[in-house]
Amino acid sequence: MPPIDLFSVLARLVTLVIAFTVHEFAHAWTADRLGDATPRLNGRLTLNPLAHLDPIGSLLLLVAGFGWAKPVPVNPYALRSRTPAGLFMVSAAGPLSNLLLAVLAALPFRAGWLAPNLVSGSILASLSAFLVEFIFINLVLLFFNLIPLSPLDGEKVLEYLLPPEGKDVLARLRPYGAMILLALVFLGTATRLDLLGILVQAPAQRLLGLLVL
Repeated sequence: MPPIDLFSVLARLVTLVIAFTVHEFAHAWTADRLGDATPRLNGRLTLNPLAHLDPIGSLLLLVAGFGWAKPVPVNPYALRSRTPAGLFMVSAAGPLSNLLLAVLAALPFRAGWLAPNLVSGSILASLSAFLVEFIFINLVLLFFNLIPLSPLDGEKVLEYLLPPEGKDVLARLRPYGAMILLALVFLGTATRLDLLGILVQAPAQRLLGLLVL
């Protein structure tokens, strides 16, 4: 059994608290700005992590590198834009917040203050390693949540962009979204067909390289 990397666990824990909290707050804040008081009434218009973290999703992020928080309740009919555009904006706000966190965390690298491969043992090396982990996990959350399967944000984002025939296909797939996601996880662990790696890990790695190099 490999030794536990305490630094990676702590980095993921801090990332969990920040990334999930900001992600769910972004959903709540956008819905509130569009006239839906449901998130506010349910105590979700806050940056208090305890209001947003899901125990199982948080544990999975620590051990598997991906996970989820408690969904923000939204009433689409209360949004000022009662068309799918309102729900599209609320859904897109979460993944965009993770992209924003990744870009902000990459600024020290882009400015030349830090490098991604500093020799370990110094404070700067530890800060660099933490920021790389922080950026990568936020990018994983970005691409994972953009998978167009219910209950992920990507389903509502794609639904807004599709023609009516495509919306019908998504509606038929919606009840099976969670099972399809579980099947993707199983395929990645039991076979060499790692679709989640292709959809999530690979683009996250590429974008990480663009941000920090």
